[in-house]
Amino acid sequence: GGKGMRICANDEDVVRGYPLSVSEAETFFGDGRVFLEKYIESPHHIEIQILAAVNSSSSGGEDTLECVCFPERECSIQRRNQKIVEESPSVLLTDETRRDMVRQVTDLV
Repeated sequence: GGKGMRICANDEDVVRGYPLSVSEAETFFGDGRVFLEKYIESPHHIEIQILAAVNSSSSGGEDTLECVCFPERECSIQRRNQKIVEESPSVLLTDETRRDMVRQVTDLV
């Protein structure tokens, strides 16, 4: 967690930081692939864990996918990009936001 991560404020930072991140990825993980993501200042790290399984039809019909979402976890308290505390449920989410997030997760499954 956090190896090779850099905040780039401009194109020059990207030009300097990208090869360093690739090198670190190769050294630590044996794989030089890296991901570029938009930096969000003061984010909230909220996770939703799911359990999904295919429900096979015994009558020859279509199989269905069953999905259970566990309560979200607030994981924003971190040190060096490592979670220190997980709180569930998150006190930061409204019921409406929580429902929207669960709907989006199940739509992705």
